[in-house]
Amino acid sequence: MRWADLRQRVISAVILGPLALLCLWFGGTAYVRLIGIGAVGMVLEWVRMSGHRPGDPAALMVAAGVVAGMAACVDAHPLAGLLLLAVFAGLSYALARGAGRSGIVAAGLPYVGIAAVALLWLRDDPVAGRADILFLVLTVWAGDIGAYLVGRWIGGPKLAPRISPGKTWSGAAGGLVGGCLCGLVVAHLFPAPSTSWRVIAVAALLGVVAQSGDLLESLIKRRFGVKDSGRTIPGHGGLLDRLDGLLTAGPVAALLALTVGRGVVLW
Repeated sequence: MRWADLRQRVISAVILGPLALLCLWFGGTAYVRLIGIGAVGMVLEWVRMSGHRPGDPAALMVAAGVVAGMAACVDAHPLAGLLLLAVFAGLSYALARGAGRSGIVAAGLPYVGIAAVALLWLRDDPVAGRADILFLVLTVWAGDIGAYLVGRWIGGPKLAPRISPGKTWSGAAGGLVGGCLCGLVVAHLFPAPSTSWRVIAVAALLGVVAQSGDLLESLIKRRFGVKDSGRTIPGHGGLLDRLDGLLTAGPVAALLALTVGRGVVLW
């Protein structure tokens, strides 16, 4: 039954993939709405996994904090957005503890919010934004696909059996190769004064960080005692299951973009 979920995965990807890519390509309001819907959806999944209801005051602070942080970033104030995330996370933690509940629900705010702000800021670059966001997203997606296909096909020793029994070293290697190859293709579509080795290095860095995010999400689900974060995407589970790599790779890509400077592509 290695490929039992392949059909559902392909159908979901065929339906949702082109829509997401169009939003990434054109940016603007469509892109902001895509990130906003995804972020709020992930927050709701986190709230439910942490044992809270969406209407609980602590949970509302998490959702409000993510929205406020993204709004500040859209208004060209990304640092203010990050500050708002910290403020609302503190309020959420205080409300949860005040009600005699675990404050772990507040951790969903930096987990989702920092990535949302990073993805908005990255695409907002009028010169390199489109190229950077496509490089990031397609590299992570290709890594996911490569890891899934190679891991299911070859199998072999487990990567981290105590955290995620299904992941293998062969899958991790396949994911890195797939991500690097996709990075080379994207870099070819957006020519820049760079070398193939630099493109591969950046793609590999993002691939390793994305796979680490995948393992982190597995560890979180193990902590909460759930198999999937939700059932939003048939064949994939919840939004957190599907976007876990971007939650870690997005902020790293933003830091890299900040290092090279605005108007310069990541590679």
